Amino acid sequence: MATAQANGITIAYEASGNPLDPPVLLIMGLGMQLIAWPQDLVDGLAEQGYYVIRYDNRDIGLSSKFEHLKQPNLILAYLKSLVGWKQAPAYTLHDMADDALGLLDALGIAGVHLVGVSMGGMIAQIFAARHGKRTLSLSSIMSSSGRRGLPGPTPAARNALMRAPAAPHNRRDVIDRMVQVFRIIGSPSFPTPERQLRENIERALDRSVYPAGMARQMVAIVASGDRTPLLRTISCPAMVIHGAADPLVPLACGADTAAAIPNARLHVIEGMGHDLPPQLIERLLALLEQHLRGNILPDISPLTPRRAGSGTHH
Repeated sequence: MATAQANGITIAYEASGNPLDPPVLLIMGLGMQLIAWPQDLVDGLAEQGYYVIRYDNRDIGLSSKFEHLKQPNLILAYLKSLVGWKQAPAYTLHDMADDALGLLDALGIAGVHLVGVSMGGMIAQIFAARHGKRTLSLSSIMSSSGRRGLPGPTPAARNALMRAPAAPHNRRDVIDRMVQVFRIIGSPSFPTPERQLRENIERALDRSVYPAGMARQMVAIVASGDRTPLLRTISCPAMVIHGAADPLVPLACGADTAAAIPNARLHVIEGMGHDLPPQLIERLLALLEQHLRGNILPDISPLTPRRAGSGTHH
């Protein structure tokens, strides 16, 4: 595992493929580590001829934790969001977009294709709007513009995300609870096989467990507000992918995102929920290949290059 010092923190990352190929930065969602990206998707992008970089967002996985800050009250944060009261986040999604920029700077990468899911899509949107000269293309998957008035999660999805395991120190109970959560928010037409789902959860638990970081990330999302004005300034080629059966971030959120970004293309996948199931990897790869091909900007001057994979290895 490589790490880089970026934006004042340590960011854990992994890179796949040929460093001379066009780079793709994968930005994961709320509370999810870089290993949540399906390996078949990562390998598929590398086989298509891309240098694939994925990383742990701040406060999660093996990146820096903000342990000096207290864990926020999520119920209070949610109630504040309903009435429009000001939040007091530990950091914002703009800070997290700066983390992505800092990582690219540390790796000597001038321009990049951005692919973000859920919260990662929000981070990618901010990056593309603020750093247009560094953005080759944007792919926002199962994400939202944050505009007030958009539909929220179904009651079942909201409760699944907010409720903690009954026995948080019992590994089996935690795994069972997480399986239940992923079943509720996942794709009804493309259920991930039970064995694979449990293996993914166990691997994530073995790598890192940090609920406080997920809570702070959730407040960052709530506090980020409406990104519509930013989305209207995005000038790179943009694609929005959304599941028609997403119970956590409903389809209307993806449609609104696509409508706000000039010339963005919207792809709706029937039966897809809020996950990246194995049955849809080939379809997602086909959409990404079509979108990324030809979107390389020739006028970006390279930064001082660093040796591929440079950083501290564990």
